[in-house]
Amino acid sequence: MQHGHQVLVRLREMIASGQLQPGERIIEIPTAELLGVSRLPVRLALRILEQEGLLEKLPRRGFAVRKITTQDFLGALDVRGVLEGLAARQAAEKGLSAENVQALEQALAQIDAMFEDDAFEVTHIEHYHRVNMLFHETILEASGNAAIKLALTKVESLPFASVQSLVVDTRNMVAERKRLLYAHLQHHAILGAIKAGQGARAEALMKEHANSPILFNDLLKGFSENAEGVQVIQTPSLPHEDTQSS
Repeated sequence: MQHGHQVLVRLREMIASGQLQPGERIIEIPTAELLGVSRLPVRLALRILEQEGLLEKLPRRGFAVRKITTQDFLGALDVRGVLEGLAARQAAEKGLSAENVQALEQALAQIDAMFEDDAFEVTHIEHYHRVNMLFHETILEASGNAAIKLALTKVESLPFASVQSLVVDTRNMVAERKRLLYAHLQHHAILGAIKAGQGARAEALMKEHANSPILFNDLLKGFSENAEGVQVIQTPSLPHEDTQSS
């Protein structure tokens, strides 16, 4: 990747993980020194992050991390649901290739096996997250609609709205296991509808799936308030997305 893209990705990760806190000031020269790059890629990255709404310009010099509210998340989730729902519908109408079916079924089988184990730790969540990304990105590719992927890059700028990020509450792993199992069962229903060529049903199920975090308002509230134990697990895009990732 070019230096500019590396800087952009790194700064997004720092914001998503909480390494850069809401209100924290970001100045070009110290940031360039911290990341070991010249000032130009940092300057460009900061401007892009401001356009995406993750940073706000300060009156005199530099930027500050913008506080992202629960309403910001929910609005972005609505848009993501529409876009991913469209991808699911078009994948169902177009039909899945043998490679798509194999990738999606293997992804579900991996998580089926994970939930057969009574143990549930952060490493299980990280594994779920990687497979979840593969599931969603395979459906996106199967839709054959590059415009959906392009539109999703705008939504992906909000950490919790991105399929690349997962907010978890490590204080209550029993609840986290139930939450992810619920999402996993939705995956099974979505794949079933796509394989059956049921475009409208696949779209509705994917919209509901994308908006399922609304059922967990306490988790959203904890993330927006930086509560102890609530964190973001961030995973980079899969290799085939490097040329188009945000």
